[in-house]
Amino acid sequence: MKPASHNEIDIVLLLEGTYPYVSGGVSSWVHQLITALPHYRFGVVFLGSRPEDYGEPKYDLPPHVVHLEHHYVHAGQDQPPVSPRPGEPRIMEFMRRLHDWMRRGEPCAHAKSMVDDMMWLVSCYPRALQAEFLYSETAWSYLTEVYEHHCTDPSFIDFFWTVRAMHEPIWTLGRAVSQCAAGKVYHTVSTGYAGFLGALLHHRTKRPLILSEHGIYTKERTIDLFQATWLRDHRWSFEKGTDHLSYFQHLWIRFFDTLGRLCYAAADPIVSLYEANRQRQIQDGADPQRTRVVPNGIPVERFVPLRYQRPPLPPPVLCLIGRVVPVKDVKTFIRAFRTVLNHIPHAEGWIAGPEEEDPEYVTECRHLVENLGMRARMKFLGFQRVDELLPRIGLLVLSSISEALPLVVLEAMAAGVPSVTTDVGACRELVYGEGAEGDEFGAAGAVVPIANPEALAHEALTLLTDGERWRAAQAAGIKRVEARYTARAMIARYAAMYQGAMQTWPESALNFAKS
Repeated sequence: MKPASHNEIDIVLLLEGTYPYVSGGVSSWVHQLITALPHYRFGVVFLGSRPEDYGEPKYDLPPHVVHLEHHYVHAGQDQPPVSPRPGEPRIMEFMRRLHDWMRRGEPCAHAKSMVDDMMWLVSCYPRALQAEFLYSETAWSYLTEVYEHHCTDPSFIDFFWTVRAMHEPIWTLGRAVSQCAAGKVYHTVSTGYAGFLGALLHHRTKRPLILSEHGIYTKERTIDLFQATWLRDHRWSFEKGTDHLSYFQHLWIRFFDTLGRLCYAAADPIVSLYEANRQRQIQDGADPQRTRVVPNGIPVERFVPLRYQRPPLPPPVLCLIGRVVPVKDVKTFIRAFRTVLNHIPHAEGWIAGPEEEDPEYVTECRHLVENLGMRARMKFLGFQRVDELLPRIGLLVLSSISEALPLVVLEAMAAGVPSVTTDVGACRELVYGEGAEGDEFGAAGAVVPIANPEALAHEALTLLTDGERWRAAQAAGIKRVEARYTARAMIARYAAMYQGAMQTWPESALNFAKS
Protein backbone atom coordinates (compact mmCIF):
# COMPACT_ATOMS: atom_id res chain seq x y z
CA MET A 1 0.00 0.00 0.00
CA LYS A 2 1.58 3.29 -1.06
CA PRO A 3 1.65 6.19 1.41
CA ALA A 4 -1.31 8.53 1.12
CA SER A 5 -0.91 12.26 0.70
CA HIS A 6 -2.22 14.73 3.27
CA ASN A 7 -5.52 15.35 1.46
CA GLU A 8 -6.40 11.67 0.96
CA ILE A 9 -7.16 10.70 4.58
CA ASP A 10 -10.19 11.75 6.59
CA ILE A 11 -9.63 9.74 9.78
CA VAL A 12 -6.33 8.35 11.07
CA LEU A 13 -6.90 5.48 13.51
CA LEU A 14 -4.17 5.03 16.13
CA LEU A 15 -4.23 1.38 17.21
CA GLU A 16 -2.03 -0.26 19.82
CA GLY A 17 -1.52 -4.02 19.48
CA THR A 18 -4.85 -4.66 17.78
CA TYR A 19 -6.15 -4.22 14.23
CA PRO A 20 -5.28 -5.59 11.74
CA TYR A 21 -2.86 -8.11 13.31
CA VAL A 22 -4.92 -9.39 16.26
CA SER A 23 -8.39 -10.86 15.79
CA GLY A 24 -11.47 -10.40 17.94
CA GLY A 25 -12.35 -7.85 20.61
CA VAL A 26 -11.29 -4.30 19.80
CA SER A 27 -10.02 -5.36 16.38
CA SER A 28 -13.46 -6.65 15.41
CA TRP A 29 -14.97 -3.36 16.54
CA VAL A 30 -12.45 -1.35 14.49
CA HIS A 31 -13.14 -3.43 11.39
CA GLN A 32 -16.87 -3.03 11.93
CA LEU A 33 -16.51 0.75 12.23
CA ILE A 34 -14.35 1.10 9.13
CA THR A 35 -16.53 -1.18 7.02
CA ALA A 36 -19.70 0.69 7.99
CA LEU A 37 -18.30 4.09 6.92
CA PRO A 38 -17.15 3.64 3.30
CA HIS A 39 -17.60 7.35 2.52
CA TYR A 40 -14.62 8.18 4.76
CA ARG A 41 -11.01 7.48 3.82
CA PHE A 42 -9.15 5.87 6.69
CA GLY A 43 -5.49 5.63 7.58
CA VAL A 44 -4.29 3.05 10.10
CA VAL A 45 -1.27 3.62 12.33
CA PHE A 46 -0.39 0.34 14.04
CA LEU A 47 1.72 0.44 17.20
CA GLY A 48 3.30 -2.80 18.33
CA SER A 49 6.04 -4.03 20.63
CA ARG A 50 8.45 -5.64 18.12
CA PRO A 51 7.91 -6.74 14.50
CA GLU A 52 8.55 -10.40 15.31
CA ASP A 53 5.63 -10.43 17.76
CA TYR A 54 3.06 -10.22 14.95
CA GLY A 55 2.29 -12.42 11.99
CA GLU A 56 0.25 -11.75 8.90
CA PRO A 57 -2.81 -9.45 9.11
CA LYS A 58 -5.96 -11.14 10.37
CA TYR A 59 -8.20 -8.81 8.39
CA ASP A 60 -8.41 -7.80 4.75
CA LEU A 61 -8.33 -4.02 4.69
CA PRO A 62 -11.34 -2.45 2.96
CA PRO A 63 -10.50 -0.38 -0.14
CA HIS A 64 -11.22 2.91 1.64
CA VAL A 65 -8.34 2.21 4.04
CA VAL A 66 -5.84 4.16 1.96
CA HIS A 67 -2.85 4.07 4.31
CA LEU A 68 -1.21 1.63 6.72
CA GLU A 69 1.98 2.29 8.69
CA HIS A 70 3.77 0.58 11.60
CA HIS A 71 5.79 1.75 14.58
CA TYR A 72 7.34 -0.57 17.17
CA VAL A 73 7.96 0.90 20.61
CA HIS A 74 10.32 -1.78 21.95
CA ALA A 75 12.26 -2.63 18.82
CA GLY A 76 15.41 -0.82 19.97
CA GLN A 77 15.91 0.64 16.52
CA ASP A 78 17.49 3.88 15.37
CA GLN A 79 19.12 4.93 18.64
CA PRO A 80 21.47 7.90 18.42
CA PRO A 81 25.15 6.93 18.32
CA VAL A 82 26.95 6.84 21.66
CA SER A 83 28.43 10.27 22.17
CA PRO A 84 29.36 11.41 25.70
CA ARG A 85 28.24 14.96 26.39
CA PRO A 86 28.22 17.29 29.38
CA GLY A 87 24.47 17.81 29.03
CA GLU A 88 22.17 20.76 28.64
CA PRO A 89 21.14 21.99 32.13
CA ARG A 90 17.92 23.61 30.88
CA ILE A 91 16.69 20.32 29.40
CA MET A 92 17.38 18.40 32.58
CA GLU A 93 15.75 21.10 34.69
CA PHE A 94 12.67 20.81 32.52
CA MET A 95 12.70 17.01 32.85
CA ARG A 96 13.12 17.34 36.61
CA ARG A 97 10.00 19.51 36.87
CA LEU A 98 8.10 17.20 34.53
CA HIS A 99 9.02 14.08 36.50
CA ASP A 100 8.09 15.78 39.76
CA TRP A 101 4.65 16.49 38.30
CA MET A 102 4.34 12.90 37.09
CA ARG A 103 5.36 11.60 40.53
CA ARG A 104 2.70 13.67 42.30
CA GLY A 105 -0.01 12.71 39.79
CA GLU A 106 -2.06 15.80 40.61
CA PRO A 107 -2.71 19.21 39.02
CA CYS A 108 -0.30 22.06 39.64
CA ALA A 109 -0.22 25.69 38.57
CA HIS A 110 2.25 25.14 35.74
CA ALA A 111 1.08 21.71 34.57
CA LYS A 112 -0.44 22.89 31.29
CA SER A 113 2.63 24.88 30.23
CA MET A 114 4.90 21.94 31.13
CA VAL A 115 2.77 19.56 29.10
CA ASP A 116 2.76 21.93 26.14
CA ASP A 117 6.54 22.29 26.36
CA MET A 118 7.01 18.53 26.62
CA MET A 119 4.75 17.84 23.65
CA TRP A 120 6.61 20.38 21.56
CA LEU A 121 10.06 19.12 22.56
CA VAL A 122 9.25 15.42 22.14
CA SER A 123 7.55 15.87 18.77
CA CYS A 124 10.15 18.27 17.35
CA TYR A 125 13.43 17.15 18.93
CA PRO A 126 13.07 13.49 19.99
CA ARG A 127 16.56 12.48 18.89
CA ALA A 128 18.26 15.34 20.72
CA LEU A 129 16.27 14.63 23.88
CA GLN A 130 17.06 10.93 23.66
CA ALA A 131 20.78 11.57 23.25
CA GLU A 132 20.72 13.90 26.25
CA PHE A 133 18.88 11.35 28.35
CA LEU A 134 21.08 8.41 27.34
CA TYR A 135 24.56 9.89 27.28
CA SER A 136 24.83 13.16 29.21
CA GLU A 137 26.50 13.69 32.57
CA THR A 138 23.53 15.74 33.80
CA ALA A 139 21.15 12.86 33.05
CA TRP A 140 23.40 10.42 34.94
CA SER A 141 23.48 12.77 37.92
CA TYR A 142 19.73 13.16 37.82
CA LEU A 143 19.11 9.39 37.73
CA THR A 144 21.45 8.73 40.64
CA GLU A 145 19.72 11.48 42.62
CA VAL A 146 16.27 10.02 41.92
CA TYR A 147 17.47 6.57 42.90
CA GLU A 148 18.91 7.78 46.20
CA HIS A 149 15.84 9.83 47.16
CA HIS A 150 12.90 7.82 45.82
CA CYS A 151 13.87 4.25 45.00
CA THR A 152 13.19 1.51 47.53
CA ASP A 153 13.89 -2.17 46.86
CA PRO A 154 15.68 -2.67 43.49
CA SER A 155 19.36 -2.36 42.73
CA PHE A 156 20.64 0.70 40.88
CA ILE A 157 21.44 -1.40 37.81
CA ASP A 158 17.85 -2.68 37.62
CA PHE A 159 16.55 0.84 38.21
CA PHE A 160 18.81 2.31 35.53
CA TRP A 161 17.80 -0.13 32.81
CA THR A 162 14.12 -0.02 33.74
CA VAL A 163 14.04 3.77 33.42
CA ARG A 164 15.81 3.60 30.06
CA ALA A 165 13.33 0.99 28.81
CA MET A 166 10.41 3.09 30.06
CA HIS A 167 11.58 6.14 28.11
CA GLU A 168 12.42 4.29 24.88
CA PRO A 169 8.83 4.36 23.53
CA ILE A 170 8.65 8.11 24.19
CA TRP A 171 11.50 8.82 21.80
CA THR A 172 10.13 6.33 19.26
CA LEU A 173 6.72 8.00 19.30
CA GLY A 174 8.31 11.43 19.14
CA ARG A 175 10.05 10.41 15.90
CA ALA A 176 6.81 8.86 14.65
CA VAL A 177 5.01 12.22 14.78
CA SER A 178 6.90 13.58 11.79
CA GLN A 179 6.32 10.33 9.86
CA CYS A 180 2.63 9.76 10.64
CA ALA A 181 0.02 10.21 7.98
CA ALA A 182 -1.89 13.46 8.32
CA GLY A 183 -5.64 13.14 8.54
CA LYS A 184 -8.41 15.59 9.19
CA VAL A 185 -9.19 13.78 12.45
CA TYR A 186 -7.11 11.51 14.68
CA HIS A 187 -8.93 8.74 16.54
CA THR A 188 -7.17 6.65 19.18
CA VAL A 189 -8.88 3.55 20.55
CA SER A 190 -6.99 3.61 23.86
CA THR A 191 -4.80 5.81 25.98
CA GLY A 192 -1.36 4.25 26.55
CA TYR A 193 1.14 4.55 23.72
CA ALA A 194 -1.49 5.12 21.03
CA GLY A 195 -3.13 7.80 23.15
CA PHE A 196 0.21 9.50 23.78
CA LEU A 197 0.95 9.50 20.05
CA GLY A 198 -2.50 11.01 19.50
CA ALA A 199 -1.75 13.74 22.04
CA LEU A 200 1.58 14.49 20.33
CA LEU A 201 -0.11 14.69 16.92
CA HIS A 202 -2.84 16.94 18.30
CA HIS A 203 -0.32 19.35 19.81
CA ARG A 204 1.84 19.32 16.68
CA THR A 205 -0.89 19.67 14.03
CA LYS A 206 -3.74 21.30 16.02
CA ARG A 207 -6.09 18.76 14.50
CA PRO A 208 -8.87 17.15 16.56
CA LEU A 209 -8.27 13.98 18.55
CA ILE A 210 -11.08 11.58 19.47
CA LEU A 211 -10.50 8.99 22.19
CA SER A 212 -12.55 5.78 22.54
CA GLU A 213 -11.82 3.52 25.49
CA HIS A 214 -13.30 0.04 25.48
CA GLY A 215 -11.61 -0.84 28.75
CA ILE A 216 -9.73 1.64 30.91
CA TYR A 217 -6.13 1.21 29.77
CA THR A 218 -4.53 2.17 33.08
CA LYS A 219 -6.78 -0.28 34.95
CA GLU A 220 -5.89 -3.09 32.53
CA ARG A 221 -2.16 -2.38 32.84
CA THR A 222 -2.49 -2.39 36.64
CA ILE A 223 -4.10 -5.83 36.48
CA ASP A 224 -1.22 -6.99 34.28
CA LEU A 225 1.22 -5.68 36.88
CA PHE A 226 -0.65 -7.41 39.70
CA GLN A 227 -0.08 -10.66 37.82
CA ALA A 228 3.59 -9.97 37.07
CA THR A 229 5.81 -12.94 37.88
CA TRP A 230 8.26 -10.91 39.96
CA LEU A 231 5.56 -10.09 42.54
CA ARG A 232 5.52 -12.80 45.22
CA ASP A 233 1.95 -12.59 46.43
CA HIS A 234 -0.39 -15.55 46.54
CA ARG A 235 -3.66 -13.62 46.59
CA TRP A 236 -5.85 -13.28 43.50
CA SER A 237 -4.80 -10.33 41.35
CA PHE A 238 -8.05 -8.40 41.80
CA GLU A 239 -7.78 -8.54 45.62
CA LYS A 240 -4.47 -6.68 45.76
CA GLY A 241 -4.06 -3.01 46.47
CA THR A 242 -1.37 -0.84 44.92
CA ASP A 243 0.23 -0.49 48.36
CA HIS A 244 1.46 -4.08 47.97
CA LEU A 245 3.25 -3.49 44.66
CA SER A 246 6.98 -3.31 44.19
CA TYR A 247 8.77 -0.06 43.34
CA PHE A 248 8.96 -0.94 39.65
CA GLN A 249 5.27 -1.77 39.52
CA HIS A 250 4.44 1.58 41.12
CA LEU A 251 6.75 3.22 38.59
CA TRP A 252 5.03 1.63 35.61
CA ILE A 253 1.55 2.42 36.97
CA ARG A 254 2.49 6.10 37.34
CA PHE A 255 3.96 6.05 33.85
CA PHE A 256 0.79 4.72 32.22
CA ASP A 257 -1.35 6.99 34.39
CA THR A 258 0.60 9.98 33.06
CA LEU A 259 0.18 8.86 29.46
CA GLY A 260 -3.55 8.60 30.13
CA ARG A 261 -3.75 12.09 31.60
CA LEU A 262 -1.88 13.54 28.62
CA CYS A 263 -4.32 11.88 26.23
CA TYR A 264 -7.34 13.04 28.24
CA ALA A 265 -6.01 16.61 28.14
CA ALA A 266 -5.81 16.53 24.32
CA ALA A 267 -8.89 14.51 23.34
CA ASP A 268 -12.39 15.81 22.69
CA PRO A 269 -14.68 13.90 22.84
CA ILE A 270 -13.60 11.20 25.29
CA VAL A 271 -15.81 8.16 24.75
CA SER A 272 -16.52 5.26 27.10
CA LEU A 273 -18.80 2.27 26.67
CA TYR A 274 -20.81 2.65 29.85
CA GLU A 275 -21.36 5.08 32.72
CA ALA A 276 -19.06 3.44 35.29
CA ASN A 277 -16.13 3.75 32.90
CA ARG A 278 -17.02 7.39 32.19
CA GLN A 279 -16.80 8.05 35.92
CA ARG A 280 -13.44 6.26 36.04
CA GLN A 281 -12.16 8.48 33.21
CA ILE A 282 -13.20 11.57 35.18
CA GLN A 283 -11.52 10.20 38.29
CA ASP A 284 -8.33 9.70 36.24
CA GLY A 285 -8.27 13.28 34.99
CA ALA A 286 -10.72 13.58 32.08
CA ASP A 287 -12.77 16.78 31.78
CA PRO A 288 -16.39 15.74 32.50
CA GLN A 289 -17.65 18.10 29.79
CA ARG A 290 -15.71 16.19 27.15
CA THR A 291 -16.85 12.72 28.20
CA ARG A 292 -19.74 10.77 26.73
CA VAL A 293 -21.06 7.22 26.66
CA VAL A 294 -21.50 5.38 23.36
CA PRO A 295 -22.27 1.68 23.90
CA ASN A 296 -20.98 -0.88 21.48
CA GLY A 297 -23.51 -2.29 19.07
CA ILE A 298 -23.82 -5.39 16.94
CA PRO A 299 -25.62 -6.16 13.66
CA VAL A 300 -28.62 -7.71 15.40
CA GLU A 301 -30.23 -8.77 12.14
CA ARG A 302 -27.35 -11.18 11.51
CA PHE A 303 -28.29 -13.16 14.64
CA VAL A 304 -32.07 -13.27 14.25
CA PRO A 305 -32.06 -16.49 12.16
CA LEU A 306 -30.03 -18.23 14.87
CA ARG A 307 -32.97 -18.02 17.27
CA TYR A 308 -34.88 -20.55 15.20
CA GLN A 309 -32.05 -23.05 14.70
CA ARG A 310 -31.99 -24.38 18.26
CA PRO A 311 -33.96 -27.39 19.57
CA PRO A 312 -37.30 -26.80 21.39
CA LEU A 313 -35.65 -27.17 24.81
CA PRO A 314 -32.38 -25.43 25.69
CA PRO A 315 -29.49 -27.88 25.33
CA PRO A 316 -27.53 -28.48 28.57
CA VAL A 317 -24.40 -26.97 27.04
CA LEU A 318 -22.47 -24.22 28.80
CA CYS A 319 -20.03 -22.35 26.60
CA LEU A 320 -17.27 -19.87 27.37
CA ILE A 321 -16.35 -17.95 24.21
CA GLY A 322 -13.05 -16.10 24.49
CA ARG A 323 -9.29 -16.34 24.64
CA VAL A 324 -7.89 -18.93 27.03
CA VAL A 325 -5.93 -16.47 29.17
CA PRO A 326 -5.89 -15.64 32.90
CA VAL A 327 -8.02 -12.49 32.59
CA LYS A 328 -10.89 -14.70 31.36
CA ASP A 329 -10.52 -16.84 34.52
CA VAL A 330 -11.29 -20.02 32.62
CA LYS A 331 -10.46 -22.05 35.73
CA THR A 332 -13.49 -20.66 37.56
CA PHE A 333 -15.68 -21.81 34.67
CA ILE A 334 -14.09 -25.27 34.81
CA ARG A 335 -14.67 -25.55 38.57
CA ALA A 336 -18.27 -24.34 38.22
CA PHE A 337 -18.93 -26.91 35.53
CA ARG A 338 -17.87 -29.69 37.92
CA THR A 339 -20.81 -28.70 40.15
CA VAL A 340 -23.17 -28.50 37.17
CA LEU A 341 -22.08 -31.97 36.08
CA ASN A 342 -22.87 -33.34 39.52
CA HIS A 343 -26.52 -32.33 39.00
CA ILE A 344 -26.80 -32.78 35.20
CA PRO A 345 -24.50 -35.70 34.29
CA HIS A 346 -25.18 -35.37 30.56
CA ALA A 347 -24.24 -31.65 30.46
CA GLU A 348 -21.35 -30.44 28.31
CA GLY A 349 -18.90 -27.62 28.86
CA TRP A 350 -17.29 -25.91 25.86
CA ILE A 351 -14.31 -23.58 25.85
CA ALA A 352 -14.23 -21.88 22.47
CA GLY A 353 -11.38 -19.49 21.84
CA PRO A 354 -7.77 -19.10 20.70
CA GLU A 355 -5.13 -20.89 22.80
CA GLU A 356 -1.93 -19.40 21.38
CA GLU A 357 -1.53 -16.38 23.66
CA ASP A 358 -0.65 -18.16 26.93
CA PRO A 359 0.19 -21.85 26.34
CA GLU A 360 1.20 -22.36 29.98
CA TYR A 361 -2.23 -21.24 31.19
CA VAL A 362 -3.92 -23.46 28.60
CA THR A 363 -1.96 -26.44 29.93
CA GLU A 364 -3.01 -25.61 33.48
CA CYS A 365 -6.66 -25.47 32.41
CA ARG A 366 -6.43 -28.81 30.64
CA HIS A 367 -4.80 -30.38 33.70
CA LEU A 368 -7.58 -29.01 35.89
CA VAL A 369 -10.19 -30.64 33.64
CA GLU A 370 -8.31 -33.95 33.91
CA ASN A 371 -7.95 -33.69 37.68
CA LEU A 372 -11.68 -33.03 38.10
CA GLY A 373 -12.52 -36.10 36.00
CA MET A 374 -14.29 -34.18 33.24
CA ARG A 375 -12.27 -35.04 30.17
CA ALA A 376 -15.28 -36.63 28.44
CA ARG A 377 -17.63 -33.69 29.19
CA MET A 378 -15.43 -30.58 28.86
CA LYS A 379 -14.20 -29.73 25.38
CA PHE A 380 -11.53 -27.28 24.21
CA LEU A 381 -12.74 -26.23 20.76
CA GLY A 382 -10.21 -23.56 19.81
CA PHE A 383 -11.37 -20.61 17.76
CA GLN A 384 -14.92 -21.03 16.44
CA ARG A 385 -17.38 -18.89 14.51
CA VAL A 386 -19.80 -17.50 17.06
CA ASP A 387 -22.82 -17.85 14.78
CA GLU A 388 -22.10 -21.57 14.48
CA LEU A 389 -21.85 -22.02 18.25
CA LEU A 390 -24.79 -20.05 19.58
CA PRO A 391 -27.66 -22.20 18.20
CA ARG A 392 -26.09 -25.28 19.84
CA ILE A 393 -25.69 -24.01 23.40
CA GLY A 394 -28.03 -23.36 26.31
CA LEU A 395 -25.98 -20.78 28.20
CA LEU A 396 -23.15 -18.41 27.51
CA VAL A 397 -20.74 -18.18 30.44
CA LEU A 398 -18.37 -15.27 30.98
CA SER A 399 -16.13 -15.77 34.03
CA SER A 400 -13.67 -12.91 33.42
CA ILE A 401 -12.00 -10.83 36.10
CA SER A 402 -11.96 -7.79 33.78
CA GLU A 403 -14.08 -6.78 30.79
CA ALA A 404 -15.49 -3.62 29.27
CA LEU A 405 -18.66 -4.21 27.27
CA PRO A 406 -18.20 -7.74 25.90
CA LEU A 407 -19.61 -8.12 22.42
CA VAL A 408 -20.06 -11.85 22.91
CA VAL A 409 -22.77 -11.19 25.52
CA LEU A 410 -24.60 -8.92 23.05
CA GLU A 411 -24.29 -11.58 20.35
CA ALA A 412 -25.70 -14.22 22.68
CA MET A 413 -28.61 -11.94 23.58
CA ALA A 414 -29.37 -11.30 19.91
CA ALA A 415 -29.31 -15.05 19.22
CA GLY A 416 -31.64 -15.75 22.13
CA VAL A 417 -29.09 -17.29 24.49
CA PRO A 418 -29.15 -16.25 28.19
CA SER A 419 -25.83 -15.45 29.88
CA VAL A 420 -24.27 -15.99 33.27
CA THR A 421 -21.48 -13.43 33.73
CA THR A 422 -19.22 -12.13 36.44
CA ASP A 423 -19.87 -8.63 37.77
CA VAL A 424 -17.32 -6.87 35.57
CA GLY A 425 -17.49 -3.98 33.15
CA ALA A 426 -20.93 -3.34 31.70
CA CYS A 427 -22.17 -6.90 32.28
CA ARG A 428 -24.65 -5.87 34.98
CA GLU A 429 -26.18 -3.31 32.61
CA LEU A 430 -26.33 -5.85 29.79
CA VAL A 431 -27.98 -8.57 31.87
CA TYR A 432 -30.27 -6.50 34.13
CA GLY A 433 -30.56 -3.12 32.40
CA GLU A 434 -29.42 0.32 33.51
CA GLY A 435 -29.99 1.68 36.99
CA ALA A 436 -30.21 0.08 40.41
CA GLU A 437 -33.60 -1.46 39.63
CA GLY A 438 -32.81 -2.56 36.09
CA ASP A 439 -35.27 -1.80 33.31
CA GLU A 440 -38.61 -2.92 31.95
CA PHE A 441 -37.18 -5.83 29.98
CA GLY A 442 -36.11 -7.95 32.96
CA ALA A 443 -33.09 -10.19 33.50
CA ALA A 444 -31.34 -11.69 30.47
CA GLY A 445 -29.54 -14.20 32.69
CA ALA A 446 -27.59 -13.71 35.89
CA VAL A 447 -24.56 -11.85 37.25
CA VAL A 448 -22.32 -13.41 39.91
CA PRO A 449 -19.26 -12.31 41.91
CA ILE A 450 -15.76 -12.72 40.47
CA ALA A 451 -13.96 -16.04 41.13
CA ASN A 452 -16.99 -17.69 42.71
CA PRO A 453 -17.57 -21.04 40.96
CA GLU A 454 -20.32 -22.01 43.42
CA ALA A 455 -22.41 -18.94 42.58
CA LEU A 456 -21.77 -19.38 38.86
CA ALA A 457 -22.83 -23.03 38.99
CA HIS A 458 -25.96 -22.20 41.03
CA GLU A 459 -27.21 -19.61 38.53
CA ALA A 460 -26.37 -21.83 35.56
CA LEU A 461 -28.30 -24.73 37.07
CA THR A 462 -31.28 -22.51 37.86
CA LEU A 463 -31.53 -21.30 34.28
CA LEU A 464 -30.97 -24.69 32.69
CA THR A 465 -33.50 -26.49 34.89
CA ASP A 466 -36.22 -23.80 34.93
CA GLY A 467 -37.68 -23.54 31.43
CA GLU A 468 -39.90 -20.58 32.27
CA ARG A 469 -37.03 -18.56 33.66
CA TRP A 470 -34.80 -19.51 30.72
CA ARG A 471 -37.42 -18.34 28.20
CA ALA A 472 -37.97 -15.10 30.14
CA ALA A 473 -34.22 -14.44 30.09
CA GLN A 474 -34.12 -15.15 26.37
CA ALA A 475 -36.95 -12.68 25.68
CA ALA A 476 -35.36 -9.99 27.88
CA GLY A 477 -32.03 -10.26 26.10
CA ILE A 478 -33.59 -10.00 22.67
CA LYS A 479 -35.63 -6.91 23.60
CA ARG A 480 -32.71 -5.13 25.28
CA VAL A 481 -30.19 -5.68 22.52
CA GLU A 482 -32.67 -4.60 19.86
CA ALA A 483 -33.55 -1.45 21.79
CA ARG A 484 -30.12 -0.28 22.97
CA TYR A 485 -27.19 -2.07 21.40
CA THR A 486 -27.53 -2.02 17.62
CA ALA A 487 -24.60 -1.41 15.32
CA ARG A 488 -26.68 1.07 13.35
CA ALA A 489 -27.07 3.39 16.35
CA MET A 490 -23.40 3.12 17.33
CA ILE A 491 -22.13 3.81 13.81
CA ALA A 492 -24.44 6.81 13.45
CA ARG A 493 -22.99 8.37 16.60
CA TYR A 494 -19.40 7.89 15.43
CA ALA A 495 -20.21 9.28 12.00
CA ALA A 496 -21.69 12.35 13.70
CA MET A 497 -18.53 12.69 15.84
CA TYR A 498 -16.28 12.55 12.79
CA GLN A 499 -18.39 15.01 10.86
CA GLY A 500 -18.62 17.38 13.79
CA ALA A 501 -14.85 17.33 14.36
CA MET A 502 -14.18 18.12 10.70
CA GLN A 503 -16.73 20.93 10.55
CA THR A 504 -15.93 22.72 13.80
CA TRP A 505 -12.14 22.60 13.69
CA PRO A 506 -10.38 25.69 12.28
CA GLU A 507 -9.63 25.53 8.58
CA SER A 508 -6.05 26.58 9.32
CA ALA A 509 -5.61 23.41 11.35
CA LEU A 510 -7.06 21.23 8.61
CA ASN A 511 -4.60 22.78 6.18
CA PHE A 512 -1.62 22.22 8.49
CA ALA A 513 0.05 19.61 6.29
CA LYS A 514 0.00 21.90 3.25
CA SER A 515 2.11 24.56 4.93
